[in-house]
Amino acid sequence: MNARFELTGPQMDITSYPTWAQDMVSSCEDARAAIVRHDMWSAMVEATLDPQTTRNFMVGVWPVIERFPGYMSHSLLKTRYGRSPGDDLARRWLVRNIRVEQNHAEYWLNWAESAGVSREEVLGGEPPKGSQALADWCEEVSRHDSLAAGMAATNYAVEGATGDWSQIVYESKAYAESLPISGRKAGLRWLQLHAAYDDTHPWEALEIVCTLLGSNPPVDQIEHVKECVRRSYVAMTVTLDRCMDGILSIRKLNEAAA
Repeated sequence: MNARFELTGPQMDITSYPTWAQDMVSSCEDARAAIVRHDMWSAMVEATLDPQTTRNFMVGVWPVIERFPGYMSHSLLKTRYGRSPGDDLARRWLVRNIRVEQNHAEYWLNWAESAGVSREEVLGGEPPKGSQALADWCEEVSRHDSLAAGMAATNYAVEGATGDWSQIVYESKAYAESLPISGRKAGLRWLQLHAAYDDTHPWEALEIVCTLLGSNPPVDQIEHVKECVRRSYVAMTVTLDRCMDGILSIRKLNEAAA
């Protein structure tokens, strides 16, 4: 029988988690770091992101923002009250946070409008080809995979990496000042919420995943959850690449001509 997991220290300290979870986080760090190093954020930080790429980003990432409560609803449907401590922990957490994610959708639209992309364009515009990679993956894993895999891929991996990059952009004075003064505060609200140093959501999700799987789950379960986490990071990078295809192509041409 799998040994029950309980935190051995602070929730936001990776050493408080089982060895298998520490190893999973470490083994996926390169894929997560690729998101942090993405050209999208350096362009935002320097306030040099062109209008077309801004539009691509706001429209291309919107399906993930809009559907995130749906991903969590798929996970909620897999829980059974009283079946296990992990089920109960997941159920309480998902019920509490689904409504929060709905508010985040409105904040994203405010950010887009502040950045010069109309609400109508975000809601009805054609996303860049291939930018659905992350949205499609999150839908697949949350709908069809296990509760642990779905929450690891979305609430741990996607929310965690989003906290990384949003912090980088939010701390840029140049980016903030590139937005119109009128509506700037509302426009930065989405970034502000996701850039919080003390954001506990990804850590709470990791605790739920570990509670569901226990302190020494079978190797195949560990490998599967690890692959789901890595795939989320890769899908996020692909989505960002597709949103920047035009500007990246120009840079490659310039580099080749230099």
